[in-house]
Amino acid sequence: MAKKLNGNLAGIKKTLLDKITGIYDIKMLQDEFASFELISLLAECTGDIGREISVYISRDGSIADVSVGDSSKVSMPDMRLVRNEDRLCGVRCIHTHPNGDGRLSGVDLGTLRSSKLDSMAAVGVSEGKPTQMYCAYLGEVNEESGSREVLVYGPLRPYKLPQRALIAEIYNSDDRFRSVTKDVVEAEIERAILVGIENTEGYDTIEELSELAKTAGALVVGKVTVRRRPIDNATYVGSGKAEELSLLGSEKEADLFIFDDELSAIQLKNLEEILGTRIIDRTTLILDIFAARATSREGKLQVELAQMRYRLPRLLGQGQVLSRLGGGIGTRGPGEKKLEIDRRRIRRRIYELETELSEIEKQRGLRRTSRKANRVPLVALVGYTNAGKSTMLNRLTASDVLAEDMLFATLDPVVRQITLSGGTEALISDTVGFINKLPHDLVQAFHSTLEEVSNADLILHIIDYSSPYHERQMQVVDEVLASLNASDIPTIRVFNKIDKSEQPAPSAGDSQISVSAKTGENVDTLLDMIEHDLNSSRTEIELLVPYAKYEAIAMIRERGMLLSEEHTAEGTLIRARLDQADIGQLKKILDF
Repeated sequence: MAKKLNGNLAGIKKTLLDKITGIYDIKMLQDEFASFELISLLAECTGDIGREISVYISRDGSIADVSVGDSSKVSMPDMRLVRNEDRLCGVRCIHTHPNGDGRLSGVDLGTLRSSKLDSMAAVGVSEGKPTQMYCAYLGEVNEESGSREVLVYGPLRPYKLPQRALIAEIYNSDDRFRSVTKDVVEAEIERAILVGIENTEGYDTIEELSELAKTAGALVVGKVTVRRRPIDNATYVGSGKAEELSLLGSEKEADLFIFDDELSAIQLKNLEEILGTRIIDRTTLILDIFAARATSREGKLQVELAQMRYRLPRLLGQGQVLSRLGGGIGTRGPGEKKLEIDRRRIRRRIYELETELSEIEKQRGLRRTSRKANRVPLVALVGYTNAGKSTMLNRLTASDVLAEDMLFATLDPVVRQITLSGGTEALISDTVGFINKLPHDLVQAFHSTLEEVSNADLILHIIDYSSPYHERQMQVVDEVLASLNASDIPTIRVFNKIDKSEQPAPSAGDSQISVSAKTGENVDTLLDMIEHDLNSSRTEIELLVPYAKYEAIAMIRERGMLLSEEHTAEGTLIRARLDQADIGQLKKILDF
């Protein structure tokens, strides 16, 4: 075996490097966990250089690796000498703590779990002498958390270790590991650490990112908020902070890091190299959720188009993101067939998707024209994701659209017909929910769907009044409506979930109301407001149209709302609602 030192060797004299390399020459006996010779040499070398030193020992007692860290940490190489994944990796790690404290850190225990080590041991070192030693082993699986317990022994006297007992515990740990691992059939939930920049506007986006991660199926094991400062172009958070995140990832056994903002190709590449695991950003996470929730052909095409547009400028250096096929959050949807996919292929696929979606948009345009011809008014439900739009649609129209307490529970737009108490017929459309930092590529891809909002006669802005951030959420929705040129459409603000809010409900007004879609409180009043607003510019008329003037009824159907018609001997008795200008035109036709 090559005697190669790994880790941070900068500034160490050759004589000391040779002394540390000599650790490779030590071999443990069969029933020896760590000889006092090894521990003494580790402590002496640590005292000489003031840095941590780690050794990996195989089960035959030979030294498999020697690495040098800095004053506070040492890089732990990923090692596995046992091929069977149902077993521990076959090596134990013994490393030094220059501060004299031999207690195992969270990073030590996280590395023990994630690397499935035979054991993790730490030796406290003071003035080149070993002070105390702690050893840890993998225990049973905790039924509540789903993670393995850790058994820690110590403090132990380095010069008088219970060698046989420590070796025996390795095989006990291996037996515990195998007995549980063989029964595992489901894929483990991905463990995610969230990273965001401190928000000075009082809106906690990291908590929202946490809900997004849970919606995507991740287990959030850590949240890191970085103090606001200029974004680092290379690593987003700065190289020092990235190193801290790497240690946290080891401690928490993280499978991926999720960043709260869009990352560039360079940032993704650099962070993957430093953190040693998959990196995704907020946009990738949202696109992944959309990919999982889209059910219609159009929805799936729109999501794939957004994903392709997002990936195109980020092909550079995407290592683990593109190399894992369908392997977790951020990889759903169309996926990547191979790492070498090039820009030409993506551009061609974008063209194909845009062409197919344009054909679907033509069909949507025909349906829209038909609705206008029949003068059936359209009411669009808009709002922040999880504000209760689908529940509201079900309450207003007695439908059974999927409504769950999660972000983006429904994705594809749904339209239902309703007849209001005054006889007014209308269509109510449930649109995709909005969210803070909604990906630009997603807005572009869903433009034809969102265009339904800009063609609505009335907008119901559904607001989750129970959310402490409902004001910010209202602002986000208003910004998206402005981007769709829908700001001038009559709008009713519907403060929903008042049954869950501890605050007094907002007072009702001409354009706002407080309701509970879940319990039905004030929903009848909302229906009356909808009918009033739809007919606010129209006047109800009743008149007899001679059969010779049937073009008058055609005009009413085209420009107004025909409420009823009854054929008599003299003509057709109609009841309708029309704008004042259309009433004047009708009088001319009928020679009034």
